[in-house]
Amino acid sequence: MAPYQSMEEYNISVTNEVKDRFSKIIDEIGEDVKRDGLLKTPERAAKAMLFLTQGYKQDAAEILKGAMFKEDYDDMVIIKDIEVYSLCEHHMLPFFGKAHVAYIPNGHIVGLSKIPRIVDVFARRLQVQERLTHDILECLNNTLKPKGVAVVIEASHMCMMMRGVQKQNSVTTTSGFRGQFEKIETRNEFLKLISSDLS
Repeated sequence: MAPYQSMEEYNISVTNEVKDRFSKIIDEIGEDVKRDGLLKTPERAAKAMLFLTQGYKQDAAEILKGAMFKEDYDDMVIIKDIEVYSLCEHHMLPFFGKAHVAYIPNGHIVGLSKIPRIVDVFARRLQVQERLTHDILECLNNTLKPKGVAVVIEASHMCMMMRGVQKQNSVTTTSGFRGQFEKIETRNEFLKLISSDLS
C-alpha cells in the first residue's frame, strides 16, 4: 500500500439519487443513456456535481480557527492569484478566475494555506461572484478580527461566453474592503501590489 493516498468519498445514496436525475435529463434532451459513451456519464456527472458543491458541508470559520497563531506582525499579508472555480447559480455553468486576498493582523495570523481553503469552501457552492467576494471578506473579518481585510476577484463567466450575449473576452471584477483598507492609501497599496510582478 502506498504511504499516502488521496481518495474521494461520496455518500452512496445521495450519489445514486443525483445519478438518476442526470440519467433522466440526458434521456429528456434526446440522447440514448444506454449508448456506450454515456453508460457511466450519469454517475460521473453526479460525482462531479457533489465535488463542485462540497462547500455546503464545510465550515470556513472553523478552518481558520484551526490555524490561528498569536503574532505581533501588523503589516499587510497578501495571497494573490488564488485559482477560483465556481458554478453560477443562475445557469449552473462555471465561472473561473483568480482571487486576491489581504489582511492586516491584529494580534493573530493564520496559516497561509487556510485562505485558499476558505476561498474554495465558498466557491464550491452555487454562487454569484458578488456574494462569493462578500462571503470570503466577512468570514475573514469576523473570524480573524484583523485591522483590515481586502478581497478582489477577477473571473470569466461561461454563462456569458458560451450562451446569452456570447462575449468571449469579458472579465468581471468584484471587490470588498473592511477596516484599514477603507482608507484610500492602504487600498491603493494593496491594488498596486496585486497588479505588479515582484518576481
